[in-house]
Amino acid sequence: MNTAPYIPLAGFFINVCFALFVFSRAPQATANRVYLLLGLSIATWNVGSYHLFVVNTPGEALFWARFLQFGCIFGVVAFFHLSLVVAGITWRWIRWLYGFQCLLALTNFTPLFIKDVRDLGTSGWYAVAGPAFHVFNVPFLLMFGSIFVLVKTMRTLPRMQRQRLRPLILSQALLTILGTNDVLPINGIDYYPFTSVQVYPWGSLAAVFYGIITAYAVIQHELLNIHVGLTRLAAHVIRFAFLMSIALGLLLGVQVVTGTFTPGGVLFVYFVSTVLASVLFPRLFGAKGVEKWERRFLGDHFEHEDRVHAFIETMPWFRDLAGLLTAVHEVLIEHFRLRSYTLILRDETNRAFTIFRAHPEPEDREVPELKVPSPVFQFFEWGKSEFLSLNPASSRTGGTVLERQARKQLERFPGEAAFPLISERELFGLLVIGTKEDDEPSTSADLRLLTTLVKNISLMVNQLRLKDQILRTHELDLLGRMSRGMAHDLNNLLTPISTLLQLAQEGASSGPLDEELLSIALRNTRTVRAYIREALFFSENLRPDIQPVRLDVIVEQTAELALSNRRKIVGIETATPGEVLAELDEVLIQRLLSNLISNAIDASVPGSTVRVELARLVKTEAARDWLRLSVIDNGEGIKKENLERVQTAYFTTKNRGDEGRGFGLGLAICRKIVALHGGNLSIASQLTKGTTVQVDLPSHPVQPAISATSQAA
Repeated sequence: MNTAPYIPLAGFFINVCFALFVFSRAPQATANRVYLLLGLSIATWNVGSYHLFVVNTPGEALFWARFLQFGCIFGVVAFFHLSLVVAGITWRWIRWLYGFQCLLALTNFTPLFIKDVRDLGTSGWYAVAGPAFHVFNVPFLLMFGSIFVLVKTMRTLPRMQRQRLRPLILSQALLTILGTNDVLPINGIDYYPFTSVQVYPWGSLAAVFYGIITAYAVIQHELLNIHVGLTRLAAHVIRFAFLMSIALGLLLGVQVVTGTFTPGGVLFVYFVSTVLASVLFPRLFGAKGVEKWERRFLGDHFEHEDRVHAFIETMPWFRDLAGLLTAVHEVLIEHFRLRSYTLILRDETNRAFTIFRAHPEPEDREVPELKVPSPVFQFFEWGKSEFLSLNPASSRTGGTVLERQARKQLERFPGEAAFPLISERELFGLLVIGTKEDDEPSTSADLRLLTTLVKNISLMVNQLRLKDQILRTHELDLLGRMSRGMAHDLNNLLTPISTLLQLAQEGASSGPLDEELLSIALRNTRTVRAYIREALFFSENLRPDIQPVRLDVIVEQTAELALSNRRKIVGIETATPGEVLAELDEVLIQRLLSNLISNAIDASVPGSTVRVELARLVKTEAARDWLRLSVIDNGEGIKKENLERVQTAYFTTKNRGDEGRGFGLGLAICRKIVALHGGNLSIASQLTKGTTVQVDLPSHPVQPAISATSQAA
């Protein structure tokens, strides 16, 4: 059985179906129109190729040879035009080129283009070129020019965007090379150069894979003006179509190579197709979960429902309302293809409803018509409807009286439907959607997905607002604690200074008392200045001065300085692994270590030892190493209830005395310095057994230092 004629039939089916599909998605788009012309041209060529395999008389062969050439004539210019459109190039001579090809097409009815045919046996019938066909060889070179245009364009694109053009370049190169192969016998070349192997029309097989690869490029990267959003059933149909195309191509390829249609070849194709199906499309076998290879091969544009649920799964990762609403905007505009939408939320400050996000942007954001009681509130809070249809035509009777009243209340927002944002049966917002860009009505699947999406938006908005309230409460508590702490500290520190100044003003002199007060006043003045300096450091948004440094040297020097300034007899030991190079801010790291060692000394009993260790962590990243600084003491330890609070600004356990009193900023400053370097700080402690503070730092940053403001919160 000779299956070679079925190769061009497969190419016809694939290219016609996909060309019509592309055109149906956006008929007004130039790229889609050009692709339709190209697909129909390839299909015309494939139909002619099929008949040249099966006809028996020269008359029939001549008819189909000329029929085939119409596809080649217009396919060449469409091929080149598509490359120009994809590359974003406007060429004013393209119309003249189409006109020239039309003249060539007119000659195709005469012997000027194809003057005769000849039978080459297994290769089928071939045309004999006339004078006009040799002229056609010149525009045929545009096939190679189209590849040049795409390659040149790809080189100018950013690295992440180049993959959009690679499949198209591959398919065009394949079709150009094998299409040129098919032209050789027409130009009188029956055997491949320097061989006795007869030329075989491989171009039809190239047309099959051209359709498959181009479909991949269009669907995966939305290369043309197409946005694919299919239902589950349609997605399964597309999967089957891809697998059938691959299986058919393999089957025909095996037949061409082996020259026969054997059971062994069929089994081989069946085995390969089954393996591909199980790996690429597990859902055909009922599997669940993430289809990594399917999404890589077909893209993330299948299964309308899956894409929405995939976005919903990422919603808990959002940390602020603005970021969430921006992502929702992209889903509504790019995925649901809405022409407009309006998101209305209740302002928690003035309890009034305002437009928080809309497309396009409105002139007036106030929504005074939304108030309690009103038909909209009654419709959603008393009824069981998940959305309100704003299009009266969707119901023969226009709905209930309450529904009509609610629709009239929202007549300011023309659209298709309004979805409620509800928390504990209380309406706090609405999402009003407009029509789609293609003016098609929203399907029941769209409304169901939007209902699910809005319910999750309601949940996330409530969570983010609750989080903001907690943060504001925490900030107010922090300000109150800071105010109380600062008032108490500064009052104690300023009392001796005030007393000394009062005595000086009164002219009193008490000798030793004056000297003692003067000493205390000077000491307290230095303490106040240190207090202010630490408060300023904590509030500033610093940028670290990253430089290559010897971290082991910094550890040794800081330990020596702390040993000379210690206030009690406590030893300091250091342990380093030798020379350790890192990219850090030397001044900030010294301050970090000084604070940690000072805290360890304060917590230690006289005669004990504080240990400072520097170690390299096990390598887990290819780009950089991680280093660990540990400050270990055997002091009194930290209570369990205070362990999570010690890094908070203005929290201190050193609440006794004047000079020894802590400000609650030391560990907060340490935390900020570590954050500026992209590291981590952790504390482990047990009462009466001591405390270990570990600081993990990267050997060099891989991204710009983050804002300290956010880290210090």
